[in-house]
Amino acid sequence: MHDVEARVLNALDTAETVNLLAETVRVPSVTGTDAESDLQHTTARLLTEAGMDVDLWKLDLADLTGRPGFPGTEAPRSEGYGVVAVTAGEGTPALALQGHVDVVPTGDLAKWEGSDPFAARITGDVLHGRGACDMKAGLVANLAVARAIHRAGVRLARPLAVHCVVSEEDGGLGAFATLARGHTAEAAVITEPTSGAVITANAGALTFRLELAGQAAHGATRYEGVNAIEVFWPVFEAVRRLEAERNRDLPEVFGDNRLPYPIEIGTVRAGDWASTVPDLLVAEGRLGVRLDEDPAEARAAFEEAVADVAHPWLRANPPVVTWPGGQFASGRLPAGHELLDEVGRAVADVTGARPAEAAAPYGSDLRLYAAGGIPTLHYGPGDVRFAHAPREQVDLGELRAVTRALALLAVRRCGAH
Repeated sequence: MHDVEARVLNALDTAETVNLLAETVRVPSVTGTDAESDLQHTTARLLTEAGMDVDLWKLDLADLTGRPGFPGTEAPRSEGYGVVAVTAGEGTPALALQGHVDVVPTGDLAKWEGSDPFAARITGDVLHGRGACDMKAGLVANLAVARAIHRAGVRLARPLAVHCVVSEEDGGLGAFATLARGHTAEAAVITEPTSGAVITANAGALTFRLELAGQAAHGATRYEGVNAIEVFWPVFEAVRRLEAERNRDLPEVFGDNRLPYPIEIGTVRAGDWASTVPDLLVAEGRLGVRLDEDPAEARAAFEEAVADVAHPWLRANPPVVTWPGGQFASGRLPAGHELLDEVGRAVADVTGARPAEAAAPYGSDLRLYAAGGIPTLHYGPGDVRFAHAPREQVDLGELRAVTRALALLAVRRCGAH
């Protein structure tokens, strides 16, 4: 191993990294909250202390909303901040390490072990808490790499950038704003949880809203009405048939995942009185977008499947489909791009084994960076099966290994003196 690489690895302070992860998990940075902004100011301070040139700016929400390609949002938001830090040097950064600071809500607190999802509880070599996996461990790994390079006194030949973004969980507003501001890189690694694999492609996900009309009547004379819940059932069955059709002939990169393009209905609301036949049902969910599929084609397929339901009432009163909230297209690293091999060699030098290549069934900021001309992949600590769940956790040994691999990648790709 090159002497400069060894110096940077030796400058990684593992105890400091774990402590920083605990501190960030204790910030309840749910998408759209003030705590999200607070954490962005903290990342800006830490990156400034790491000797980087930091751009911290308040997002112009009105301007971003009106721009072509706006990715949508789902959480209420009154403000947001962007943070991009770059090491000294001329030209486009050779590498950007990207992570989001926002987390999803906690859900039912009674489901969490312990009273506080943001307590950053450590048992053995595992840290538990909302955001530990998705994706504050990856965020902290990026910060630790920047701090180690600075601490080691290493000067990079080409700039390294660290992007910290908001609003990834509900569409990608932060990444969209970062790219709109003109920040770019020759390649990017988003440190989302990948369970030791390298994710080179993401399916997309589009939020939909279904409205089905019924006909109100007194519950005692329900035969005079039409129950919106009953007419919803054949629509749900049509959605399941469409899901099966869209998950045939899958790309090999998805491995043994037989449902990379799921369609799920997450909320259903109907009726306003216990003894009244409900005259409206509203269902919201997410539609998986296939790799390289135009989101407009995915929307059209869903709308056609819902419109073709053979039901007399629905023929006369067709469901209304709208597309609010986050709109994630698919994205992928260009075939044969050198970044995949570079990451693979760095991981192998740390762990002794090359990581597997895989694709993910969920949307992410990858598609925005790829669409902006930045070849991008995912590699980060954590298992996505723990994300968004009351058992959310991250293995600290994995955090340490990923941080070392990212440090090697940064030094090798950017060059060092």
